[in-house]
This record gives sequence, C-alpha cells and structure tokens, in this order.
Amino acid sequence: MNIQEKISALSKLTYNLWWTWNPEAQRIFEVLSPYLWERTNHNAVAVLKSISPQELQARLYEPDFTIRVDTILNEFAKYMQKTKNWCGDMEGQNSHQPVAYFSAEFGLHESLPIYSGGLGILAGDFAKSASDLGIPFVGISLFYRYGYFQQRIGPDGWQQEDYAAADPMLLPLELVTDPKGSTLVCNVEINHTTIAFHTWRLNVGRAVIYLLDTNRPENEERFRDITARVYGGDATTRISQEIVLGIGGIRLLRAIGVTPSIYHLNEGHSAFLILELLREKLASGNTIGDAETDVRKRTLFTTHTAVSAGHDRFSPSLFEYMFERFSRTIPISMHQLLGYGRANPDDQNEGFCMTILALKMCSNANGVSKLHGAVSREMWRDLYPKMTAEQTPIIHVTNGIHTGGWASEKAHEFWNKRLGFDWTARLMEPEYWKQLYDEKYANDGELWALRYALRRELIEFTRYRLRRQHLRHGGDQITMYDSILCPDTLTICFARRFATYKRAPLLFRNLDRIIAIITDSRQPVQVIFAGKAHPRDDDGKRFLKYIIEMTRHPQLFGKVVFIEDYDINVARYMVAGADVWLNTPRRPLEASGTSGMKIGIHGGLHVSTMDGWWREGFDGSNGWAIGNDATSDNPDQQDEFDASSLITLLEQEIVPLFYQRNDDGIPHGWIRRIRHAMGTLIPAYSSDRMVVEYGRRFYYHMK
Repeated sequence: MNIQEKISALSKLTYNLWWTWNPEAQRIFEVLSPYLWERTNHNAVAVLKSISPQELQARLYEPDFTIRVDTILNEFAKYMQKTKNWCGDMEGQNSHQPVAYFSAEFGLHESLPIYSGGLGILAGDFAKSASDLGIPFVGISLFYRYGYFQQRIGPDGWQQEDYAAADPMLLPLELVTDPKGSTLVCNVEINHTTIAFHTWRLNVGRAVIYLLDTNRPENEERFRDITARVYGGDATTRISQEIVLGIGGIRLLRAIGVTPSIYHLNEGHSAFLILELLREKLASGNTIGDAETDVRKRTLFTTHTAVSAGHDRFSPSLFEYMFERFSRTIPISMHQLLGYGRANPDDQNEGFCMTILALKMCSNANGVSKLHGAVSREMWRDLYPKMTAEQTPIIHVTNGIHTGGWASEKAHEFWNKRLGFDWTARLMEPEYWKQLYDEKYANDGELWALRYALRRELIEFTRYRLRRQHLRHGGDQITMYDSILCPDTLTICFARRFATYKRAPLLFRNLDRIIAIITDSRQPVQVIFAGKAHPRDDDGKRFLKYIIEMTRHPQLFGKVVFIEDYDINVARYMVAGADVWLNTPRRPLEASGTSGMKIGIHGGLHVSTMDGWWREGFDGSNGWAIGNDATSDNPDQQDEFDASSLITLLEQEIVPLFYQRNDDGIPHGWIRRIRHAMGTLIPAYSSDRMVVEYGRRFYYHMK
C-alpha cells in the first residue's frame, strides 16, 4: 500500500467507529495532534480533516508511525472481512437478513453526543457486540444536532444547560443518497403537514446506524427542530420525534431497500413503527386480523423502565391532532388507532401509551433484568386479565456491556500481555475467566500496581477538570487543585443520571458518620461524583445541588468532588479508576443499570442495593450488597435502612479490608475479592452474552 492509499484508508477508518474500541487505533489520531485530539473530545474525523495532505504524507515517512498505521489498517481490514464469528458459524438459520434495532438514542463515543444516558449507552454497546458477533445489524435513530446538553454548575450549585450545535461535516457521518447520487429525502405526515427528512449513515464496525434528520430547508423552522435535541421540548415535540423515529424509520428502510427479519424496539419511543407496518399490510390487501398477526411475528419489544411515569403517554386530543392525516391513509378508525395504545380501548378519556402499543403488538417483550421482568409483569398485568402476574408474557434478558469498548488503554495493555490479544473475543467463556484466580496470569502485586495506575489517572483527570471548572467561575489559586484527592486513598465513585430514585445523597444521610469515615487520618476515603439531572427535573437538580454543597463542606472539601458535564469520556476515567463503584437506587426502580459492570475489567468492586442486575450478579463475595432483598412500602424507612446499611458496610467491611496490608503493602484480601469479581462477573455481564441471548431466543429462535 503506497502513501496515498494509506491516506485514503486512514480517512475511511475515521468514518467507522471501530476505532473507538481499539486503543491502538485511537493512538494514531492522538499522535497526529495531541492538542486537537483533546480539544475535539477525541474526534478522529475532526483531527484528520485538520491535518493537511502534505503534513500527513510527511508524517507517514516516519517508520515507527507507518508501522503503527499499517498494523491498524490491516487489523481493521481483517475485522471487516471476517466471516468466522458467532453468526457466521450458525447453520440453517435465517442469519443473513438484518435485524432492525430502533432506539431514540445511541451512546457510542463522546465525540458523537447523540445520547443522554443509560438507554443510549446500552444501544451503543448492543451495536458494537452485534458487529463483533457478525449479526447483520441496522440501527435507526435520530440525528440531534444540539445533542443532550452541556452541564454547567452555577455559583449557587444549580445545574445550568448549554446547547452547542454539532457540525455533521466534522462527524463520522455520510449523507444517504439515492441511486443518482442525490440526497435521499423521505417524508412523514404530522397533522396536516408533510415533514421531510434526510438521513446520515454511521458505520459501527460491521453494523450500520441510520440517523434521521428533519433539519431541511423545505420544512418550517419549527419542524426543522423536531430532531434538534435529545428528548427536547414538550409533549408535541416528543410525539413528533417518535413519529419520525418509528414511521420515518420504516419508510427509510423501504427507500434504501433493507428488509429486516425482525424489528427490535429498544424502549417504547419507536413504537409508532407498528402503525406503519400495519398500514403497509392493510394497503396490500390483508385483513386487520392477518395484518396484526404478521406485525406481531416481526416485532420484539424491550422495556427499560421500572417507573410507571417513565412510559410515554399522550393525551387523546394530541394523538388525534398529530395523526389526523396519517389516519386517512389507513383503513382503521381513529378510535381503533387509539385503542392500540390503551389498556381499555373503549375508555375515551384514557391517553395513548407507547408501551401498551408495543406490548399489545409485539410477539415478545422483555425486561432488562430478572427483577425488572417481575416488576414489569406486575406493572402491566391488567393488560392480560385472564392471566396471573407470573403468566404475564414479559420475560427478561439482563443487560451487558461491551467490555472491550469500556476497557481503558492501560487495561487493554495489562490483559493483552497476560491473557493474549484474543481476550476480548472470549467474553462468553466462563471457564476462560477462571484463569484470573491463578496468580501465574497476574500476581497480586501486578494487580495492585494496575489499580494504582488507574486510580492516579482518574485523580489527575479529576484535578484537571476541577481546575477548569474553578477558572470558569472566575476563581484563582488553582494550584490548590494540584493536591486534592490522593492516589493512596480508597476511592469511591458515583456517576449516573440524577433521578431522585437513584438517591445520590444517600451516602450523606448519616452525615457525622460519613464525615468521620472520609476524614479518618489512618484509613481515609474520597468520593468522586458526576451526573446530569434532566433539564425539567427540578427535584433531581435539588439532589445535585446538595451534592455540590457537600463538596464545599469545610470538612469534606478536596475529599468529595463533583465533575461537571458527565459524558462517555468522564465515565471511562471513573469506571477505570474507582476502587468502589457505588449504586444506591431505591429498590426495585432500577431496571438494570450497567455502569457497575464496567469496573470489573479494571479491578474495581461494586457496592449496590439489591436492584437491577446486581441482584443476580452478587454472590456474597464479589462486591457488597446494601440493605436486603426486600422492598419497603415506606420510602423514607427504606432510605433510612439502606443508608444505615451502607455506612455500616463502609465502617466494618469495605474500608478495613482495603487498608488491611501485609509487609509488602498489598491488600491481599481485597485482591482476592477483585479476582472473584472478575471471574464471576466479566463473562456474565458482557454485551456479547446479551446479544447472543437475543439472537437465540428471538432473532433466530435457536434452542
């Protein structure tokens, strides 16, 4: 490959997010311009576009850099051409038709801010594992040019939201065109108006995601902004987004000639696709009964919400207004259309619920953990009056994480040397991960050295971010941030959406006791917080404000800190550097959670209430459980019980074990717990395992 061919191949690589889970590929762009790499939030497209052809050609004359580029380009080519994988090895299965995966957000990388939180991160990890496994995967979502929001904490501790428009020309996006090379434009009907949208193609390894965008000149200004922000605006904006996602997504697939074997609805936001599939079948002459049967055969619904208020509902008047024109294209009355989204179709006052539409019209439905499956069956049992709650047809597939994508560069280097470069391909082999109990692969000293290196990286990153926050407020004396936090200290991390049920302030409910723990001169503790509250969630913002107040407490300053503007980049440092990952949801409101799964490959330990995935993952020795496996009818009593349990765990078990050292300075008891956590949790909570489970049970109906 000559230099010009290498330049072309490098450009092609930037437009495939495969590089986001390959640290060596990322190093290429960092080496080209360390400054731009950081300033663009690790945006490979923006970095390469800022490098002139002359400079890039000159850099490729450097032998070591050229070897690095050649290695990565060869690895990428082999990955894209690989046929021996889980899906390719299947025999006699309908494995060549794509799975269409509809999700309102995809969290793939910090440089592509089209996600808000856990649902999007799960979808992004799903796409990456589908690519690794060889499953033909087509994702459908929206292109949010303003993303979610950039978080700023005001001097009073109150969250402020800033929105900055992304330039698609500096993102790994390609405009979808028709056979003549012109921009492909599709349409949906919203009320009396035809809304046009174009589509951006995003390559994620072998997977493809299509992002629909209504920012077109022929649309009125208000309709251009339908896809402007993640979950932005009022109920009218939300239903408009969901019409574009569901109905528009189906029309886009038809326009590009993609015929999926199954439509997977990742939460109810895309459920309007069901109405479009019905419209298509009825237009081809099917009866309503046959059309419904056909749609059910081709749809799968995953719910992620354990809180009743979290399911999208629209008033009858709003639904009728928005679907007035669509209803003329389908031989179903408005009353019948509304009935698909009602528990009682004849109740004209009942609103339209997207989850009810999905549950009624999908052949299979699942929650995202065992407990969440049970909670969902109870929540929706009225839809199935002839069944008991246990018989309600909602099962569960527990979530997982793309381990290779979340492993830090140091973790990759560490395990590549000890397990071999194929460890990321063996995440579904429990026996393989039992090697970690054997010190010949990594002795206690090596694991302890890894923990120190990752903890220091987190602390130095946190200091940098805190200095930046301080300067933005007009502060001086930034040198004081050079000494906050300590690499020798037990480090607890808490980072998630600041919904009230996640109870971020729970750690401080017994304030005197936690102050005594944190400020102990012999066995100190430090806590790093991050996370965003929804812009319209004032209660969540009050919780966040309380955490900011704790960071300013005279006895806690410099020992309890908050990092602004939580994103995938911040998360990557935190899940790598945390000794303890703290999760405190009020049981049973956490559907699954995945943040705590990401610490395992780094040697972190999880501490959580018995909710979501941790209720299945905890075995008594691979982390710690807050409270017990029960739910109180009194939220305040449950909060008090859980807070007391957490503080007692810290006092009596967690802190003493961390600081229990032999003469060699290594906490061997702590390391034993790390080994057990790795061996039991890494293979069980991989998104490879999760995607294969969906494949076997739903996509390909394997035994």
